[in-house]
This record gives sequence, structure tokens and C-alpha cells, in this order.
Amino acid sequence: MSHAAQPLPMTSRRSAPLQGEALVPGDKSISHRALILGALSVGETRITGLLEGQDVLDTAKAMAAFGAQVERRGPGDWSVHGVGVGGFSEPAGVIDCGNSGTGVRLIMGAMATTPITATFTGDASLCRRPMARVTDPLAGFGARITAREGGRLPITIEGAAEPLPLTYRTPVPSAQIKSAILLAGLNAPGETVVIESEPTRDHSERMLAGFGAQIQAETTPDGHVIRLTGRPELRAQPVAVPRDPSSAAFPVAAALIVPGSQIRVPGVSRNPTRDGLYVTLLDMGADISFENIREEGGEPVADLVVRHGPLKGVEVPAERAASMIDEFPILSVIAAFAEGPTVMNGVAELRVKESDRIDAMARGLEANGVTVDETRDSMTVHGMGRVPGGGTAATHLDHRIAMSFLVLGLATESPVGIDDGGPIATSFPDFLPLMRGLGAELG
Repeated sequence: MSHAAQPLPMTSRRSAPLQGEALVPGDKSISHRALILGALSVGETRITGLLEGQDVLDTAKAMAAFGAQVERRGPGDWSVHGVGVGGFSEPAGVIDCGNSGTGVRLIMGAMATTPITATFTGDASLCRRPMARVTDPLAGFGARITAREGGRLPITIEGAAEPLPLTYRTPVPSAQIKSAILLAGLNAPGETVVIESEPTRDHSERMLAGFGAQIQAETTPDGHVIRLTGRPELRAQPVAVPRDPSSAAFPVAAALIVPGSQIRVPGVSRNPTRDGLYVTLLDMGADISFENIREEGGEPVADLVVRHGPLKGVEVPAERAASMIDEFPILSVIAAFAEGPTVMNGVAELRVKESDRIDAMARGLEANGVTVDETRDSMTVHGMGRVPGGGTAATHLDHRIAMSFLVLGLATESPVGIDDGGPIATSFPDFLPLMRGLGAELG
């Protein structure tokens, strides 16, 4: 959604059984990284299955602004002629990353060890999100950073002319922090080390290795340790982007809660660092089978077959949170239709996403007749089996909140409204036609 776009209210209604195949878009995390690493490589990187949501398109524009040749050849088919590690040129204008926290944080890391200056901004939601968690370690490489109060966008970074390698222990489990540091470490001499208390999604490590970087990861008594050797020559690679498990979560959730439904979602990433939602759904008794298990683009994938059935509330352990951090909003919707409470622990990170997702989901669910308890680091949804609905949820410019409440209304007794569906385009531009194609009553 553009900065000046008018709100787009939407409503969803109780639907007949959902049927068919859901071709969800390419993985957003991998799409961002493919564009950035393609721009930092030598030669042409061809990317197929790229997610063409606004967040990823903003990253493509940014890579062109830093000097890479970026070309769309067809739907999901992109070409990136890279400039090599340390080859970024200074952009002529401000880098606008729209709504994408992943995009802005990774791009800041990628340029922070090159002696150029760039200014970053985003939409109203992104400008409220904390950036010091990334800019603080980037300053450790020698970059100079000017930010708004609280370390927020707009931010200007003067890249380090003589970068130093960094050893950094992340304060919270965050793949964005880890990835920004690793991308900065590419142009620093010596070894850059990131230490995590627990492993986070590992797309950056997989893709860096695929492009030719020397990178190792191991679990030690001190934590999960990733070591990257700086100044490699990254080699352009073909990248086949698997389908996004976070996007797949929405049609999967709809099929689980709408009686009589059965759908197929092919080619979804089953990366174990992203699989927490599906582990949790199986714990809840969800009828999901994984077929045609294979590997694509260095990532494990499978076809999901999902059927409606009874669900029970569960307790989600805090150590699982990092592997499903983006899926808690839609899990809270599923939990509303389960029998008994579902307790989600270790979710404080949700409070600093595109919105305070704990508060947004709690208020929206309560408006639709669901009881929710929350603390700073947990949320409990008291499942009812049936949900009254009839309320309108505030989305706070957050695409996942918007989609979650539209899914909720497909199985409630009365329709559910949202105040603005515009942000959905940032990650899932075909959400409405895909869901309608399955039989969902929304719009």
C-alpha cells in the first residue's frame, strides 16, 4: 500500500466447504535474500518463483539503486547482474523500503561495510519499528549511523571505509539481526561471528553457502554460532524460490476451520527453522499430510493436503517461537475454533513487528466474541469451538493481521470486517483471488 493510499475496508462471511489447490506465492524471506545476494555476486543470477509483493519489489528497486542491473523477464522470473561484494555504488535518492522490516534491515547490513552513504525510510508502520537492534551492531563494523529518536527511520548510514570484523551475541532471537550482520561481514576482512541463544531461520546461511561464501554453523554450549569468512567472491547462481510457509498458513487455516473443507497446497517450504506452526497444528490434532517431499533451491519442500476436523488447545513452548514468529496471528485465529485454551509463550517479539501483533489480535478477537489473556511475552486464546464474529478488527497497516481476520470470518456465525485490506499486497498480492478460488466468501 502506498503511503497516501486510502483505507480499503473488507468483510468475510461464513463459507461453504473450501476445495481445490492453493498456489501460494514464493517465500518472502528467500525472495529478499535472492535479490540482495544476486546484487552482491559476480555474473547473472536468475530467480524463478520470486514473490512479487510490494515488500520484495521495494528490495528489487533498492538493489538497482545500489548499481545492480535488475530485470523482470516474466511472472516470478527475474535477472540480477551483480556488482560483487563491496561493489555497491552510492544511490542517487532515498531508499524507500515501504512496509518491509526484513528488506530495510538486510539492505542496511549489505551496504554498511562499503564506503558510501545511503538514507533509508519506509511507510508509517515501518518508521515506528525499532532499528537500533540492527544499527548498533553495524556501528561495530565502523559504520556511522544517524537515526530519529529511538533509533527509528529515516536513517542515514555512512558505510565503513575500513570495516572491522565483528563478533556479536544477538540480544533476541532474530533472523533479521543475524542476516544483517552476516551481510555486513561479507565486506569485512577476517571472520565475522554471530552467536544466537537459539537457532533462527537459516535462509541466509543456506543461500550464502550456495553463492560460494565460507560459512559454518554449529550448536555449542555457548549458543548457536555462525562463522563467516569475509571478502569472498560470490558466484551468481540460479535460485528457485519455494512457496512461502507463512503465506500457506492462511489457506491452511481456512481449511482447518471451515467444516467440510479439503485443499492441497503444493511446493511449500518445510525448512525446519520455519516449521513451528505446522508442528503446533499437528499437536492440536490438525488433519494435515505432507506428500511428495523433495528439495528445491537448497530448501526442503512438500505438498500439503489439509482437511477440516476437530482441534484441541495446546501450550506452545517458548523455544518454538522463533520458528513460527510470523504465524502467531493466524494461529490465534485457529485457536479460537479449538476446544480449550491455546497458550503461546515467548512471543514478545510480536510487539515490535509491523504492529503490536499481540494487542492487535487480542482486541480483534475480543471484538468477535473470543476471550484472550495476554502478558508482555505470552497470549492465551480460549477456544470455543464456535465463534460469534460480528466485529470489525483494526489492522494497523499490518498485512498478517488483515489476512488473519479475513480468515476468521470464513467460519464465524456473523461476518467479520477489517478496517483496511490494502497492506495485504505487501506480501500476498493474490490473496483475494486465491481464497475466492477455493470458495471463500470475502471481499
